[in-house]
Amino acid sequence: MDSDLNLSRFIVPSPIDEVFYIPEFITEEEEEYLTRKITESSCVRWKSLPNRRLQVWGGDLLPSGALVPRELPSFVTEYPDIIQRLRKTGAFASSKHGEPNHIIVNEYQPGQGIMPHEDGSSYHPVVATLSLGSHAVFNYHRYLTDDIKPLPSNIHCAGRSIDPNPVLSLLLERRSLVITAKSLYKEHLHAIQPLEYDVLAPWDEDELREPVGGSVKVANCNVIRGKVESKASREGGLLRRGTRLSLTCRDVERVVGGKGLGKVFTRK
Repeated sequence: MDSDLNLSRFIVPSPIDEVFYIPEFITEEEEEYLTRKITESSCVRWKSLPNRRLQVWGGDLLPSGALVPRELPSFVTEYPDIIQRLRKTGAFASSKHGEPNHIIVNEYQPGQGIMPHEDGSSYHPVVATLSLGSHAVFNYHRYLTDDIKPLPSNIHCAGRSIDPNPVLSLLLERRSLVITAKSLYKEHLHAIQPLEYDVLAPWDEDELREPVGGSVKVANCNVIRGKVESKASREGGLLRRGTRLSLTCRDVERVVGGKGLGKVFTRK
């Protein structure tokens, strides 16, 4: 990725601000290295949830929303230095630290996903997500209005029902970075459906939200790099999921003490 990245080149056309999609944010070699380091690491235990497992890097959040910091692993602060690359995008320029200080690593097996949710007010309202190992379809949802039927599963967030139809969907390729900000971060939710494969509908610029037989149209089809993924996103098709690791990178602006309280990761 270029050191003088112009983030505006990667904005996804949308009536709602604001999301950027950067394909090939890292190389295949860097993807392999990061995947190996994450799976080999014994410094942080995996936490198993019903629909995925996760690790938390950078420290723990208190109920107040402040961060009790711990040092991030060297394989994101040195080679391949994901933190510095994220700083250079300018996406975190208005945050207190100018870069992420907290990362949640999620591992999704085929058939696993995450329900519509918000990231919350503890973070600066920007989130950058790096995908490793496999693709995912990433959906943005809005809260329900009176004229829209609720989700069949009666999903609610903070006591509010959610529109079952995504306002925007993106295909996240492996090695890609998606940056969500502004209204899409502050006023919307995001989710990944628990599917073993994704069915993509032929792309139609005028009807991005219209579902077709359970398939989904992705708004970033013009910048998809993979041949199979690009063909499926333009012409319609099926993409089978593999094991995916996602690095969700955010800046917690309130930090207890201002410095790390001891190293958790050792350099190898």
